[in-house]
Amino acid sequence: MSADFLAPRLRRVRPSPTAAISDQVRSLSAAGMDVINLGEGELDFDTPAHIRQAGIDAIVQGDTKYTAVAGTAALKQAIITKFNRENQIGYRADEVIAGSGAKQLIFNALLATVSSGDEVIIPAPYWVSYPDMVALAEGEPVIVPCHEKHGWKLQPEDLAATITPKTRWVILNSPNNPTGAVYSAAELHALAAVLLDHPHVLVMADDIYEQICFVPDIFATLADVEPRLKGRVLTVNGVSKGYSMTGWRLGYAGGPAWLISAMQILQSQSTSNPSSISQAATVAALEQGSDFITGWIKILQRRRTMIMNCVNAISGLSADTPPGAFYVFANCQGMLGKTTASGDILRTDEDFAAYLLKSAHVATLQGSAFGAPGYLRIAYAIDDSRLQEACERITRACAELR
Repeated sequence: MSADFLAPRLRRVRPSPTAAISDQVRSLSAAGMDVINLGEGELDFDTPAHIRQAGIDAIVQGDTKYTAVAGTAALKQAIITKFNRENQIGYRADEVIAGSGAKQLIFNALLATVSSGDEVIIPAPYWVSYPDMVALAEGEPVIVPCHEKHGWKLQPEDLAATITPKTRWVILNSPNNPTGAVYSAAELHALAAVLLDHPHVLVMADDIYEQICFVPDIFATLADVEPRLKGRVLTVNGVSKGYSMTGWRLGYAGGPAWLISAMQILQSQSTSNPSSISQAATVAALEQGSDFITGWIKILQRRRTMIMNCVNAISGLSADTPPGAFYVFANCQGMLGKTTASGDILRTDEDFAAYLLKSAHVATLQGSAFGAPGYLRIAYAIDDSRLQEACERITRACAELR
């Protein structure tokens, strides 16, 4: 009976798989099980001290009231300066916005622009929320498979073949969740050449993992690479990943004024301004430098090596070394069809992930959640000793399969 009260749009949306695995891990841990969580997209590092202090100072100084919906003047200026300094993109104050996480800004942009029947091109593997956000906006997600042999990156000919008169957006996520793929400037140029021929198509550049790159100077973003597209590009970023500030819930974006204005209207009628305390901390994050990232990258490289060694030493698993983010996207197709000690046959990547959770007490995420069946996303941003223990558990569990 209660389902009768739900709007039809909700039937098109699934719960977030990443949130679901985190809830499951918390539940198992609360029951006394020692679960190692390699399923959550979150750095284990503390938010840097100077950023934490800025948040504390905001509380002490009484910066705890409403602010302008799109963010304080100080934060907007810090965002403008960041885009200029690090991405060579010039924005005015009416072309930037802060929100309660990059996720909110992506959703607001889609809700503001997508009508029933509009298509949104989403390269797969994709972040789990993109298709469901499009569905909530009553649009049609158009999934374009990308392939391991191409480094998991969208090819210009595939993009060209997928664009129709109904295409409203193309979403590009680099560095990519879940694969760690990073588009070079040359690769973005090739995609831009296609997009220039289709002036009705908007482009969302989701750059949330910008700071987590292991190859120097590899990162590029579309509005810088092809300035002629700037008026159609929404560049989304935030402090959750590169500054280890997931709980602060602060994202920001730059784009054409008409789109930012529409997103601000939606925000004014939903969440209003992001937390004033988080805004003050983000000003410090964007203005006071990120020298700590160098040390973090060295630690993440060491952890990435641990996971790569583990994966490639197990018959039935394989992976290429990802150049960005903090995930290894492992091919687990060699595990499918094998039988567990209890006689269960692993038929899908979801079965394999469930087996690792049950048998090894290690949480991962199946590739099918990201639109790529037959793979496994392994997040390695956890303490070294726990990561080593997870590798040993995975190795033992895989050895027990027949």
